[in-house]
Amino acid sequence: MVPDLQAKIAAAQSAGDNAWMLVSAALVLMMTGPGLALFYGGLVRRKNVLGTMMQSFILMCVVTVIWAVVGYSLAFGGSGPFIGDLHFAFLNNVGAAPNPDYAATIPQQTFMVYQLMFAIITPALICGAYAERMKFSAMLLFTVLWSLLVYFPMAHMVWGKGGLLNAFSGGVIPCFDFAGGTVVHITSGVSALVCALYLGRRVGFPHMPMKPHSLVLSFIGACLLWVGWFGFNAGSALAASSLATSAFVATHFGAAAAALGWLAAEWLHNGKPSVLGGISGAVAGLVAITPASGFVQPFPALVIGACAGVMCYFMVVAVKARFGYDDSLDAFGVHGAGGTLGALLTGVFATKLVNDSLKDAKGNVLPLGMIDGVGAQLGRQTVACLISWAMAIVVKVPP
Repeated sequence: MVPDLQAKIAAAQSAGDNAWMLVSAALVLMMTGPGLALFYGGLVRRKNVLGTMMQSFILMCVVTVIWAVVGYSLAFGGSGPFIGDLHFAFLNNVGAAPNPDYAATIPQQTFMVYQLMFAIITPALICGAYAERMKFSAMLLFTVLWSLLVYFPMAHMVWGKGGLLNAFSGGVIPCFDFAGGTVVHITSGVSALVCALYLGRRVGFPHMPMKPHSLVLSFIGACLLWVGWFGFNAGSALAASSLATSAFVATHFGAAAAALGWLAAEWLHNGKPSVLGGISGAVAGLVAITPASGFVQPFPALVIGACAGVMCYFMVVAVKARFGYDDSLDAFGVHGAGGTLGALLTGVFATKLVNDSLKDAKGNVLPLGMIDGVGAQLGRQTVACLISWAMAIVVKVPP
């Protein structure tokens, strides 16, 4: 009787977790199309709208095929420190049975398709740097090579079994990145800066006005990104659990505080706030809270968001103007800078009160960040950021 009851409980948990993860996967895909497509499409000039939106759409197709053939295996196969193996190539052995190394209550196929959505949106974020000045064919080649050389190795190092930076699976440098501050935002943001510098400025920049053609589209896109980000961050709990709830709350609080922080900075600097400032601030907060979302309590999430709103505004307005690079849609100023800030502050505010997954050999829950008394964690997070920056800069794929 008892084993039968336990089996029914396990089946119910698996069904609930699987349903949540499938919804989360759909939410993350929605972030690319239509979310990012609308957000970026509204920010470019009218003549470049369809081309910019098509970049997001085609990556939903191209990256899916790469992921099925070899990407998933390179990211989550094997147990090496730097990159996976070909054990899961062509999705071999990826089916209904769970993979206990990653998510013990959902089919591995669900885990695979959820992680695919991250692999899709990451190179799509880079499009914001070279918008309005890269050929379609060059963009496709760049994305394929960048995914193979930067994203898949970075995903394995941070999230893969035995990865160099995986704190929960024997990583030599244990860092905390719940949903992709290093893997997604730092790599894409810094690579965006490299692309902008390599390609040079758009014709007429900065003397010719290049105002967004439709902030209405961008506004709708930003709101879709905000909603989709709940799947991005809360879904990274890989279960319909209290940790997912905590990440959900932290995500919302971080975005709200960042929007207000950016608007306040803009108000003080320009004498009035703007719609573009509000939505840019919200995205900056979502970026910064991403690595911390499953580790921090609500009020530290507010602090992280507020800091991100102010700092990213400074990066976009002051730093970009000072150095004169043409990061068309501020992919570096928001994602590169915001992701770095969020990853560092994760080392400060991460606490075992939120995430009790890190344990010693005896099963005792271990403290996480500086707020738990682990001052060294900030240093580890710094190393993780430097590795992410180096991967994005050194492994450069000229378009």
